Amino acid sequence: MTATTTPDLTKRAEPIGSTPGDASSLARPSRGLAHDTWVLAKRGLVHMKRQPEQLSDATIQPIMFVVLFAYVFGGSIRIPGFPDEPRVYREFLLAGIMAQTLVFTAFGAAMSIANDQKNQAIDRFRSLPIARGAVIAGYAVSNLIKTMLPIIIMSVTGYAIGWRVRGSVVDTVAAYGLAVGFAFAMIWVGIWLGAMVGTPEGVTGIGFAVIFPLTFIASTFVPLQGMPGVVRTIAEWNPVTTLSDSLRELFGNPSVDPAANAPWSLQNPVLYSWIWVAIIICVFAPLAVRAYTRKNVQ
Repeated sequence: MTATTTPDLTKRAEPIGSTPGDASSLARPSRGLAHDTWVLAKRGLVHMKRQPEQLSDATIQPIMFVVLFAYVFGGSIRIPGFPDEPRVYREFLLAGIMAQTLVFTAFGAAMSIANDQKNQAIDRFRSLPIARGAVIAGYAVSNLIKTMLPIIIMSVTGYAIGWRVRGSVVDTVAAYGLAVGFAFAMIWVGIWLGAMVGTPEGVTGIGFAVIFPLTFIASTFVPLQGMPGVVRTIAEWNPVTTLSDSLRELFGNPSVDPAANAPWSLQNPVLYSWIWVAIIICVFAPLAVRAYTRKNVQ
C-alpha cells in the first residue's frame, strides 16, 4: 500500500504554478481562470502518469469486459435479424462496452476529488491565490482528457476482436463526439458525487449501488427483446441504452431496429442521448459547484 503524505499546512502559501521556494512569486496574483484551470488540470494528469494503477477502471476493466463477453458469453447471445456469426455479436458488443466505460467516467472524477478532500489537498488550494472556480474546472478538464484514453483503448481492442467502423467519416466523427459529450456530462455527476460524499470508500459504495445497475438494465450487452415487462420499459428509456444504440448506428454496426410502436427514445437514440447530455450538465454542474463550495469554501 502506498504511504499517503499529508501536506504541511503551516507552510506559507505559494502561487499555483510557481517554483517552490521562489520568494518573488509569493505575491504574484492569479493569472486568471483559464491559466489556473490548466495548471490544476496538468496536476491531475501528472497524478495519472505517476499512479497508473488508478487507471485500471479506464484501461484493464474495459478490456476485461470485452474479452469476457465476446469469448465467454457471446456464444450464447444472438442478435435478432442477423446471421449467427461471432463477428455480429462482437460488433454489437463493442458500442455497449464503450457506453458502459463512458458512464463509469463518473467514478474517476468522484475518486479524484474525494482523494484530494481526504488528503487535505483542497485545504492547501484554499490558501493559494487561485482564480475562483479553477479547482473544480481543473477536475473537469483533467478527467475529460483522461477519458480519451479508454476511448482509444476500446477502439484498438475492438479492432483486435473483429470490430470495424462501417459508417461514413461524418457519422464516425459524430459517434466519437457523442462519446466525449456523454463522458463530459458524467464527469459532472462524478464531481458532484465526490464533493457530496467526501471519501473514496463512500464513492465506491454509492457509485456501484446506483451507476453500475444502470449499465446492465440497458442494451449494453444484450438486445432488449428478452427482458421482462417493467425491466424492459426502464431499459427503453435508459440513456445508456440509447447511447449504445447511437454508437452502433453511427459506427454502422449491427443493431436491432426498433418496432413501429417502440418508444420515442428508441426511434431517435442520437437526439435522445444528446438531450440527456444537456440535462445532466445543466443539472449536475450547478449542483457540483454548490456542493464543492459549501463543503470546501464556506
